[in-house]
Amino acid sequence: MSAGHTDVTTLKTLVGEPVIACETPQEECGVRDVLDRLGDKWSVYVVVELAGGVLRFKELQRRIHGGISQRMLTLTVRRLERDGLVKRTVHPTIPPQVEYELTEMGHSLTHLVKSLADWSTAHRSAIAAARQAYDGAQGATDSR
Repeated sequence: MSAGHTDVTTLKTLVGEPVIACETPQEECGVRDVLDRLGDKWSVYVVVELAGGVLRFKELQRRIHGGISQRMLTLTVRRLERDGLVKRTVHPTIPPQVEYELTEMGHSLTHLVKSLADWSTAHRSAIAAARQAYDGAQGATDSR
C-alpha cells in the first residue's frame, strides 16, 4: 500500500460502513435527487432559515446571506415545495401574503444540514491547511 492511501478495512474501522452502497445504478438509488437539492447552495440556505419557523418571501430573502435574487429564491422555494420539503401558504389579502415553512420532511432534513455544518466547523482548519499545502505544491510544480 502506498503512502497516503488507506485500505478499505482500515477505513471501515475508522468511520464505519459506507453511508450509501447502492446495488443499482445511482440514478435508481435516490442519491442523485438528494444531491441535486442539497448541492444547490440556495436550497440549504432556505432550509436553514425556515428551520426557525414560518417566513414571508421578503423576510426569507433578507435573511439569506449572499444576496439571493428574487427570481432565484422563487425557483428555489418552488423546487423545495415540489420535493415536499417546503409548504407555501397564500393568504387572501390585497396584495396576497405568501408564507413559507418547512414540512415535517423538511424539518427532518435540518438534522443532516446541522451535521454537515458541525463537520465543516470541526474540520475548517484542517481543510485550510490541506488547501495551503496543495496550493503550495501546485505553485512549486508550476514554477518548474
